[in-house]
Amino acid sequence: MTFEPADLNLTDPTKGYLNFVLYTEARLGIASGSLNAEVSIEAPQTQTPHLQEWLSRLVRCEPNAMHCTLVEPTKIPALFHPCVTEDKNSPAAISGSGCTCRRAFYDPEFGLPVVGEHFKHVGTGGTDQWSYTTYAPLELRPDDIFSSFITGRGLFWARTDKGLLSILPQKHAVGYNIGYSGGGPHALDAYLTQIARNDGGTTPAGTPYEDAHPAIVAWTQSTAADRGTNELTLSDLQAMLES
Repeated sequence: MTFEPADLNLTDPTKGYLNFVLYTEARLGIASGSLNAEVSIEAPQTQTPHLQEWLSRLVRCEPNAMHCTLVEPTKIPALFHPCVTEDKNSPAAISGSGCTCRRAFYDPEFGLPVVGEHFKHVGTGGTDQWSYTTYAPLELRPDDIFSSFITGRGLFWARTDKGLLSILPQKHAVGYNIGYSGGGPHALDAYLTQIARNDGGTTPAGTPYEDAHPAIVAWTQSTAADRGTNELTLSDLQAMLES
């Protein structure tokens, strides 16, 4: 783990990497992620094959303190209410068949929390959909080698040499984006540049914007990067560094 804030002490130095830091301040009622970026996945984005692949490995679990940081304080009780499909008398039920429940999961590969938000209209034939909120990892797992970058419908993924699909590592307050000139594309450019220079090895999120390579900047800011689903292999990225 290469994040080394002076006031941060890891309680288990044998792991060598950090999945999540929780910041709390009881006096002000604050509990939130400190380093990891929050990722919101809207219902239309769940139809992509990569999102479905990621969802398929999530494990349902009981809500815990980490899940509570992903919902508004007034909505925390909904994490503990069953879905209307499980209990028609659930506090989350609306007029008998509608629903606004929350559901807790975790990603077994990174140990990060995931909250699913259900929105179901009353009756049949109406809207019945899920959206999701989670945290991005700060880096891939210690033994993973980055193989390819994938983007589609506003989501950003990394595929490892072992075939694992991961949300692209991202640091809090450093958002990613494509298709225009701005901070989001530059943050993404900088990370992709650094991971290419590291031959796909350990690369924490949060690379300074100024480290972005011009060729990768040009790709992420182009309209080509914003068409459907796009994939760049590690070799593609390294070739850009040589252009």
